[in-house]
Amino acid sequence: MLEINQLAPDFTTTNQDDKLVSLSQFKEAQHVVLYFYPKDDTPGCTVEANEFTALVTEFAAADTVVLGVSKDTCEKHLKFIAKHGLKVELLADTSGEVCEKYCVWGERQFMGKKYMGIARSTFVINKKGVLVEANYKVKAKGHAQQILDLVCALD
Repeated sequence: MLEINQLAPDFTTTNQDDKLVSLSQFKEAQHVVLYFYPKDDTPGCTVEANEFTALVTEFAAADTVVLGVSKDTCEKHLKFIAKHGLKVELLADTSGEVCEKYCVWGERQFMGKKYMGIARSTFVINKKGVLVEANYKVKAKGHAQQILDLVCALD
């Protein structure tokens, strides 16, 4: 597991528009909220994405970009964005490489069944590329506001 005060692992992957996005492109310019979620258009993931969307202007005012990450494809991300009017950028980690770097991929259990999946997790990375939050036990409802409060206290 990653811990606060360490350098955030760099990555490059595609966003919903099939354009490359790298963590390093935000260094010195913006803080980054990197949130991992299991799957597009599922109840908890929709709540979380909608809450981040509702606060996107406040995040931008705090020099912060919000990036959601799942193993869904760019095409699925576009459908999710269109269906819910999302304003956050969604990254398609179809290979699972970013999930592995952030230690969010592993065995999960739901209703007695075990499977491999993404643990809902959020990382806040400051402009220097250092983790200031590494939360591996996220509850979707109310989470975006908690992260906004944390980001507003940076600098």
